[in-house]
Amino acid sequence: MASNMTASASASATQLFNMDYEEFIALLFTMRDLAITQFHRIPGSAIVTRYIKMSYQHDPARSAIELCLVIFAIRYLLAPKYSTQKKNFVKLRDDEIDELIEDWAPEPLVAPLTEFEQEQVEKTPVITGPTGPKVKLANGRTVTNLASANYFNLAGQPALAESAIATLRTYGVGPCGPPGFYGTQDVHIDCERDLAEFLGCQDCIIYAQAFSTINAVIPAFAKRGDYIVADDKCNFAIQKALQLSRSTIRWYKHNDMDDLEKVLKKIDRESRGRELTRRFIVTEALFEDGGDVADLGTIVKLKFQYKYRLILDETNSFGFVGATGRGLTELYNLPATDVDMIVGTLATAFVGGGGFCCGSKEIVHHQRISGLAYVFSAALPAMLATTVSEVIKMLRENPENFIVPLRENIKTFHAALAKTDMLTVTSSPLSPVISFTLNTKKEATVAEQDRMTQDIVDECLANGVLVTRAKRIALPAGMAKGPSWFGWDPAAAIKIHVSTGFTKKECEKAAGIIRSAVTKVVGRRR
Repeated sequence: MASNMTASASASATQLFNMDYEEFIALLFTMRDLAITQFHRIPGSAIVTRYIKMSYQHDPARSAIELCLVIFAIRYLLAPKYSTQKKNFVKLRDDEIDELIEDWAPEPLVAPLTEFEQEQVEKTPVITGPTGPKVKLANGRTVTNLASANYFNLAGQPALAESAIATLRTYGVGPCGPPGFYGTQDVHIDCERDLAEFLGCQDCIIYAQAFSTINAVIPAFAKRGDYIVADDKCNFAIQKALQLSRSTIRWYKHNDMDDLEKVLKKIDRESRGRELTRRFIVTEALFEDGGDVADLGTIVKLKFQYKYRLILDETNSFGFVGATGRGLTELYNLPATDVDMIVGTLATAFVGGGGFCCGSKEIVHHQRISGLAYVFSAALPAMLATTVSEVIKMLRENPENFIVPLRENIKTFHAALAKTDMLTVTSSPLSPVISFTLNTKKEATVAEQDRMTQDIVDECLANGVLVTRAKRIALPAGMAKGPSWFGWDPAAAIKIHVSTGFTKKECEKAAGIIRSAVTKVVGRRR
């Protein structure tokens, strides 16, 4: 039998070898038709055939890739099981495992406090009761409060308190849901409309957290491969937002418009002939580190010249810079539409909470679906949105009742602090946060500067005046400061928060106490 099959196969092979070309081709077509006939007998074969034909017609490579994936999946499913356990793995007894667990010491998530930091924690004053020009501490003392961002002294304003309480009784404490789900209420829509109209923008979006606002705005628009040109003294919130965007960051020297233009020209040369990317300029309006004002007029000019989008952080300026508190665009007499995105906080001058971003309708709409702090956070409590709307109404009706007294008190502090050469005021006369550094004859280390500023804070508190100081975020272990590092390393400075709740005489008295504290502490070092 075997010999007959061998002979038959040999004869078929001989017959195939002796065929001419046309007969061979005819045999192939016959075999193909037979295979197709057998395939069509399989249930569902018509669907597979139609899918392959359509796929091949539009993209032949797709069919090949899908076939490879199908083969890989079949091979993966049919592959033998494997174990991650090593061949020389030693199985421990339960008592040995317990012994290892007892000996194991986890690495702390946070480094232990230094002696200086522990001392700060112990000395930190605790306020009991409402915040105002005068506050009561937990130890029973009443001190002058120059450490609160209550610039218009509205935190305890009776009319605002009544409005907030009425809203609380109507809407509850908070919506307990994201704005895009069921967190948006009519007071939120009213607040956004009031802010947009106040600034002169098309639309506005409010966030529930002030710090997270810029963290959501920048990554919503800037992605990997995009360019962001930022001032190298931008605040920590901006720096974290830049880091989250994963964009290409280029820094320009603080408030140096020549350096900004140089950076823009360099990017233009580098990207010539490449794929077009999104490009942004990011700056603060009134800088948290130092308190000086950005040159918005020149920045807007360069923005249009080199075709960039501008993101302006008005956190430290909105509400009190400009003739009616509308911020830096009003100060420079520029339309708000010249700035693509104006970002700010509602938790200082407006005694509310959260933050906002104003811009075109398209920019705001995009954030409602892409701003992570908006999409995934509970909405702003209704009573805070109502409070912001009420303050905007006050500023619209009588801006001079708020801004003029505030400017007068700022001017009084500047004049009083100028009477000593042991300090230098770095902040603008427009800023209600007066920042000054110390003038020492001997150069001081960072630790010594921190110690001196803290001693001044303690000395002021001992004499009944509450002020604060700039605090830095330490470099991560093993990381050197440079272009790739994002952190907060401000100059060692004292911060005085001025408000309209003080008379001229009270301002002069408080400034005198601060001046005496500086003379005492710096004098010891001299």
